[in-house]
Amino acid sequence: MGLSEDLRQAVRRHYTERFANRAFRPGVDWVPVSGKAFGPEELEALVECALEFWLTAGPHCRRFESQLRSMLRVEAVVLTNSGSSANLLAVSALCSRSLGDRRLREGDEVVTAALGFPTTLNPILQNGLTASLVDCRLGTYNPDLSDIEAALTPRTRAVFLAHCLGNPFEVDRVRELCEEYGLFLIEDACDALGASFDGRPLGSWGDLGTLSFYPAHHITTGEGGAVLCQSGELAGIVRSLRDWGRHCWCEPGHDNTCSRRYDTAFPGLPEGYDHKYVYSEIGYNLKMTDLQAAIGEVQLSRLPDFAKTRERNFRALDGLFKEYEEWFILPRSIQGGEPSWFGYPLTVKDEAPFSRQDFIRYLDSKRIGTRLMFGGNLARQPAYRDNPLVKIPPSGLPGTDKALTSSFWLGVCQAIDEPRLSYMLQCIEEFLRAVGTA
Repeated sequence: MGLSEDLRQAVRRHYTERFANRAFRPGVDWVPVSGKAFGPEELEALVECALEFWLTAGPHCRRFESQLRSMLRVEAVVLTNSGSSANLLAVSALCSRSLGDRRLREGDEVVTAALGFPTTLNPILQNGLTASLVDCRLGTYNPDLSDIEAALTPRTRAVFLAHCLGNPFEVDRVRELCEEYGLFLIEDACDALGASFDGRPLGSWGDLGTLSFYPAHHITTGEGGAVLCQSGELAGIVRSLRDWGRHCWCEPGHDNTCSRRYDTAFPGLPEGYDHKYVYSEIGYNLKMTDLQAAIGEVQLSRLPDFAKTRERNFRALDGLFKEYEEWFILPRSIQGGEPSWFGYPLTVKDEAPFSRQDFIRYLDSKRIGTRLMFGGNLARQPAYRDNPLVKIPPSGLPGTDKALTSSFWLGVCQAIDEPRLSYMLQCIEEFLRAVGTA
C-alpha cells in the first residue's frame, strides 16, 4: 500500500521530536549494557503495517523469513514470538513422534553448558530430558570439546549449546563429534546473529539453530525469535508445534493450499475430516506478528552497521583493559571464530586489588550498565538445585563457579555512540588508576 507523503513526513517529524538529537549527559544518562537502535524507517514500516491491519503472521513475516534464510544459508526459517520460544520449539521438535526411533524420549540426555541463560536449559527439563551440564573455559566462556566428549553416555542423544556472548564455540569439532556419535546438534545463536565460524554463519552448523530479537540483541522486533532448520522435515515439525500442533500447513488467512482439505484420512478421525483441524503434535501458539516482522526487515538491513559499532566498542574496551591484564581474564575467541560480540566479558582475578562487586558498584554510580554472566552456574540457581534431571560432572564445574563469583560484562551495543563510549572509557580508567596507586 505504501504511506502517503504527508503521513511519511508526519512519522519522520515524530521520530525527530521524540527520539533524535538528544545530547548525552555524562553521569546523568545511562551508558546501556544493551539496547535498541533505530531510525524513522522502522516507525514508517510499523505504521504502514498497522494501516494494513494484518494482525497475525502475514507477508512481512514471509519476507523476513526469506531474508534470514538467505543470509544464514539454512534450509528454512520459522519465526516465533521470542528466542525462548525458539529454544522450546527446537528441543520439542526433537521429541516429536514424527521422527520415529530418532526422537528423544524422557530420560535421554542432552549435553548443555552450566553457564548461560536459563532458557537454553529449561526446554530440556520441560521435555522430561536430562540436562548433562558441562563447564566453561574462562576467556571464551564456552565449553571445551574435551568436556563435551567426557559428558557423553549411552543415553546422550543431543548437544544444545549457546555461542556465549556472540563468541563461537568449537562448532566444527562439535558438529563432527555429533556426527560420529549420531547426536542432534542445536545451536543457540540468540546472542550471535552475524557471527560466523570459518566463514559459515552461526546457527547454520546444527540440525537446528535459534535466534532472539529481544531489544537487547543484535537486531530487535521487540519480542521475537526464530528457529533455523537444516531440513524440511524438522521445519515442518517446528511449524506444527508453533501453530497449535496442527497437521495443516496453510498460512494464516489461507485455506486448502494442499487441494485435499477434505480428502485425507487419519486413524481415529472420520474420513475426510477437515485437514485444517487435524493435530499431529502437542503444540502451542508461538507465532510472530506482521507488525514485528515489518520492524525486523528494516533492522536486518542495519545489521552490518550495527556489527561495525559493536566491533569498534569492543576494540576500544579491549585496548584499555589490556593495560591492566594482570587483574583480569580478558575475552578471547578461538581460531576460525568470527564473533559478533554481544558484550565485553571480564573475569576479575583473585590477585586484583578490588573485587567484582567493587568495580560494578563504581560503574553503577557512574551510570554505566553492567551485567553478570546471566545465571552464572545454573546448577546453583534455586530452580535447578537438587533437580534429578540436572546432571553435574564428577569433577564439578570450577570454571563456571569462578564465573559465578568473578565475571561480568560491559555493553558494546549499537546504542553506545562515541560520546557514551568515551565517557565509559574515561570512568573505567579513572577507577583502575586509582586502585593501582592506592
